[in-house]
Order: sequence, then structure tokens, then C-alpha cells
Amino acid sequence: MNFGDILSQWSAMQDEGLKKQAEKEKSRQVSHKRPNARTKEEREAEEKLTFEEQMELDAKKTVNPMELWLRRYGVTDKDKEAEEFFERTKMESREYLRTMMPEARIDLHGLTRDEAWARLETFVTDCVSRGLKKILIVHGKGNHSRGSDPVLGLVVRTFIERNSHLGTSGHPDHSQGGTGATWVIIK
Repeated sequence: MNFGDILSQWSAMQDEGLKKQAEKEKSRQVSHKRPNARTKEEREAEEKLTFEEQMELDAKKTVNPMELWLRRYGVTDKDKEAEEFFERTKMESREYLRTMMPEARIDLHGLTRDEAWARLETFVTDCVSRGLKKILIVHGKGNHSRGSDPVLGLVVRTFIERNSHLGTSGHPDHSQGGTGATWVIIK
């Protein structure tokens, strides 16, 4: 037996297998009828009924009261809805936002005015896109600044006033920087 004979036998076996599979698929009948659909006899019997007889048949059908209630009112998780409402109102409460811990912080020590402004722009844009509500900007007290006012403190104050995303601001307690830091609520 040479290789050509083996190949021809193999292709003949493949053709037989395909034919058998096609015959199986033809013999298998698929019903396109909906589940619980009425049979032809049931439809004919219903067509012969008068309107009153049909109403009597329908009245005799019973429905599970629980199923009827669920169809009418649906299913809702009231605990989850209450929790979501509480979270929404809590985040809208000014007092809660003032007392909550900052969700992100940036330290501007050692930067010039221009560098601090650029970093603040990218930081605030990132915080807004992440959906944060409160941030902390550490700018220092100006101990090494020349003159009477701290340089970065003025830059931060001006930035907060000009940025449309930023709202109420203030200084945290001494453990978080005191007057050398500013917390800001994002609108």
C-alpha cells in the first residue's frame, strides 16, 4: 500500500462520516413551537366557545397571589436603596465634607510659583476625574520666604479662587499641617 492509497481511503472515510452526520441532522426534528403553547385541538375548541363561555373558563384559572403581586409591583431591594440614599445625602452635607479626611494630598514644598501652579492643575484634574470630594494641599508656612507673606500660600489661594472645580476651603488642625496646608472640597 502506498501513500496515495492511504490518502484516498482516509478521504472516503471522511466523506462517509459527513454523510452520516447530515442524515442524523435531517432525522432530528426541532420543534419551533413555544413552550406551553396551545395545541391545534385546544385552539379549535376555544374558537367554538362563545364569549361568555370563554370568560367563565378564564375566571376558573387561578394565579398564585405572590406571582401576581410580583408581576404588578416588581422586586426592589429597599435596604440597598436606603443605603444609596444615605450615601448621596451624606456626601451633599457640608458638615460631613468639612469633617471627613482628605482623599488625596499634594505637597508643594520647594517648588516655584509656576511649578506649583502646573502641579496643582494636573492634580486637581486627576482628582476630579477620579470623583474625589476632598483634597489636601500642603504648601508650607513660608518660613523660608522673603517678605511677610508665604509665596506658595498665595499661589494656592489664588488657584482655588480661579478654578471652577474647587469650592469651600480651609486649614486643617495642627496634626495635618495647620496654616501650612489647605483642604479643599471639590464641587
